[in-house]
Amino acid sequence: MIDEYSDRWALITGASSGIGLEFAHRLAARGMHLVLTARRQEQLEQISSELLTRHGTKTEVIVLDLSEHDAPQKLYEEVKRRGVQVELLINNAGFSVVSDIASTDRERVMQMARLNMGALTELTYFYLPEMMERGHGAIINIASVAAFQPVAYMSAYAASKSYVLHFTEGLWAEARDQGVTVTALCPGTTQTEFFDVAGVEGWLKKHRFQTVDQVVKTGLKSLEKRRQYTVSGWGNYFLSLLVRIATRRTVVVESMKYFRPQPQKDEKEK
Repeated sequence: MIDEYSDRWALITGASSGIGLEFAHRLAARGMHLVLTARRQEQLEQISSELLTRHGTKTEVIVLDLSEHDAPQKLYEEVKRRGVQVELLINNAGFSVVSDIASTDRERVMQMARLNMGALTELTYFYLPEMMERGHGAIINIASVAAFQPVAYMSAYAASKSYVLHFTEGLWAEARDQGVTVTALCPGTTQTEFFDVAGVEGWLKKHRFQTVDQVVKTGLKSLEKRRQYTVSGWGNYFLSLLVRIATRRTVVVESMKYFRPQPQKDEKEK
C-alpha cells in the first residue's frame, strides 16, 4: 500500500527527532515528498538537506509549536498555500509530564493535552474528509502502550494516549470502506528523547527498549495491512493483553513502581 505513495506527499509532525525523524527517512527512501513540522528550525533544515542529498526528496519545512491554540489551523493553511496535497498524515508530535500531584505543573499538563489530543484531532479532521472525498489517503496517529491502562504519575499522558487510540479506531471504522486507512501505532519504551523531556532522565538505561527503526517498521506494516491499531513489540503486545485481564486496581497500583518520584535529599545529605 505504501508503495502507492511514491511521488506523493506526507505531513509529519514532531519531525525533528525520534519516531517522526525515522518516518521521514523511511518514507523518503520509498519516494515520498515530505512536509516536516516541529519547533526546531535548525534541525528541520538539516534534515531537509540530508533527505534531498540521499533521496532527491522534495521537502517543505514549517516551524510551529502545535501546542499553541491556533497552530494546527495555521499549519493546514500554510500547507495548502504551498500547493501540497497531503496523502499521508503522521500525527507524531507529543510529549509526557511525569510528576506527583503536588509537583505537577498544571500549565505544562494543559500544553501536553493541547498537543497530544487537540492538535492531533484538528489535523485529522482537516485532512481526513479530503482523503475520503478523493477515495485514497492514510493517517497514522501515534498512541502508546500506555493507552491500554491508567498510569500513576503520568495519568494525563496515559489518558491522552487512550483518547488517541479510541479516536483512531472509531475513525478507522468510518473510513475503511472509502479507500482511506486511519491507524494507531502504539509503541512501548523507545530510544528517543521522550523520557528526558518528561522529566525522568536515565530511564532508558534501566529498562528494555525498542529502537525507532523497529517502531516505524511496525507502523508501516500495520498501515499496509490496513489495521486499526498495532502495538510495537511482542512484549508490549502481551502487556496490553495482560492489563485487560488483571483488575483495574491491580494495574494502576502496579504502575506506581515505574515512575514514582525519588525523595529529594536535603542540603545536609548532599
